[in-house]
Amino acid sequence: AGPLCAKLRDGSIVRLPRRRKERLSNQEFERFGEMPRRLSNKSKFSKGGIHVLKKLTIAFAASAALLAATTSGMAQTKLKWAHVYETSEPFHTASVWAAGEINKRTNGRYQIDVYPASQLGKETDINQGLALGSVDMIISGSSFAAKSFPPIGVTYYPYTFRDADHLLAYTKSDVFKELTKGYEDKTGHRIVAVTYYGVRYTSSNKPIKTCADMKGLKIRVPDVPAYLAMPRACGANTAPIAFAEVYLALQNGTVEAQENPLTTIEAKKFYEVQKHIVLTGHIVDHLNTVVSGALWKKLSEEDRKVFTDVAQEAAAKATAEIKTNEAKLVDFFKQKGLTVTEVNKSEFRDTVLKTVSFESFDYRKADWERIQAVK
Repeated sequence: AGPLCAKLRDGSIVRLPRRRKERLSNQEFERFGEMPRRLSNKSKFSKGGIHVLKKLTIAFAASAALLAATTSGMAQTKLKWAHVYETSEPFHTASVWAAGEINKRTNGRYQIDVYPASQLGKETDINQGLALGSVDMIISGSSFAAKSFPPIGVTYYPYTFRDADHLLAYTKSDVFKELTKGYEDKTGHRIVAVTYYGVRYTSSNKPIKTCADMKGLKIRVPDVPAYLAMPRACGANTAPIAFAEVYLALQNGTVEAQENPLTTIEAKKFYEVQKHIVLTGHIVDHLNTVVSGALWKKLSEEDRKVFTDVAQEAAAKATAEIKTNEAKLVDFFKQKGLTVTEVNKSEFRDTVLKTVSFESFDYRKADWERIQAVK
């Protein structure tokens, strides 16, 4: 019956005839697409073996790719980026771009979700959220940072900056570096970029031509001391209504005026419930991109650079867009039927300087003077 072959099974030796052995071998090869008729056919066995190796190589490669993808997914960190601005505004669109760009430059290790329009709370809430861990990054003004470190709020003292270019020059100055370091030392949070927000003007249902015309005016201002300086110096009655509630407050007469950049007045549609735009230009405003101390400590030096670079690029994009939009809006408001009034800014400025001391806000006049000297 020919030579016998042996195979171990359950610890005993079982002898199989050649034909059954050949059939089993053929069945094994058929799984890989080869059907050699004889085990002794070396050429066909060789081809079948190569084919098996190719199949195994592909299988191992696929497994490795799957493992890499799974590992990458496990290593991804999810972050929350919050602000109070509308989705149509450059601050939001630039934030969304930055979130995607950070994801790309870190090879997907950070997934950042952006929450606009006060979804995670009012501006005070999201600033507190940095310490509480409810947010990881925010866009917010130095006026809110000043609640933790008052000196940084000196930039909101009325008529500190001449224009947008003066503000942006300040962000490259030594006094800026010192003030932001003071904020970081106090809170642990890192200011990584600054965006031009716009020049703040007054909108009202009452005509205003001089500082004295504001006496008794019910005006909404943010719940931050520096914003109170100009209106109160001119005799207005201020009301700290939340940003998300301003439109309704103007509409129902709770207040009759508010102050914001032209771009915000347009985006929030305040012009629908106001009759006058008064070009007081009392604050050249800005927003900081702030990374929480908890997140900043976890970032490697390489990742810190990515976050900083991207945030600054996003800020530059939003700044350029705000400047462009601002230039068009006076005509826009006139077309909407509002009266646009120029005022003597020097009169407003002198009234503030005579009435409001820097020390009353815990600002340092020396910082203000250094900012004035920035070219």
